Amino acid sequence: MSTAPVEYGAAVDRYLAEADLGHASRRVYRVSLLGWAWPLVGRRTPTGRDRRGARPPAVPLASLDNPETPECLRRGLTDRAATAQPSTLIRELACLRAATAWWLAQGWITTDPALGLAQPPAPTPPRPPNRARAALALRAPLRELTLWYFLHESRAPVEHVLALDIDHLDLPARHTRPGATTRLSWGEGTARLLPLLLAGRTAGPVFVTARRAPATTPPADRCPVTGRGRLSYRRAAELFTAATSPLDPSGRGWTLLALRDRDGTATP
Repeated sequence: MSTAPVEYGAAVDRYLAEADLGHASRRVYRVSLLGWAWPLVGRRTPTGRDRRGARPPAVPLASLDNPETPECLRRGLTDRAATAQPSTLIRELACLRAATAWWLAQGWITTDPALGLAQPPAPTPPRPPNRARAALALRAPLRELTLWYFLHESRAPVEHVLALDIDHLDLPARHTRPGATTRLSWGEGTARLLPLLLAGRTAGPVFVTARRAPATTPPADRCPVTGRGRLSYRRAAELFTAATSPLDPSGRGWTLLALRDRDGTATP
């Protein structure tokens, strides 16, 4: 049994001199082990740039036998969990456990303060914002807002909704008529907006373009009152992406699939 060093940092050096580690691993172990010196004296371990070149506090090796030491290490581990990656915590904890077990075997300490330490559970990631609710709260033109509510409340494919004609709709019942190609239903938000969108029109596509359709447009895809054509999937998608770009942290905007997010229950 060798004579125990007085200071924690010296014990780290002695352990690393005997450990079967490569040069790179020895350096990682040293940084990790010296990082535990701060919690041993009740201080928070520096992070980021502050940790580089920071001189660890002098800690008597005998302090590892103090009854309060496991709690100090546990607090230090909790502090590190707030800023360090889980893989870093696992590595630093493994380094400490290996060193304290070796010191215990040398008789330099009488208890292993790292024995009961466990990595804190990873914090629960924040719930992503409900994109549908955010989109439906936008101040958008009546046509776009009606389409977005219809897509959200019906859960129907975009193509099916854009293919609807006015005579397919049973507005009081909030669903398509039996003769419609696709059976769809909608909720309160769509029910409030549809009559406003369809005011003055009794036939033709439900969702139409802002301009008159070219002469080559089939009659089934043209409004007989305004002459406007059926709104295309591509245009609907472009408008939604542009409208939601301020809501998207990346700035790119969302696809229409964002309207499938649940709980977007705001009503106009």
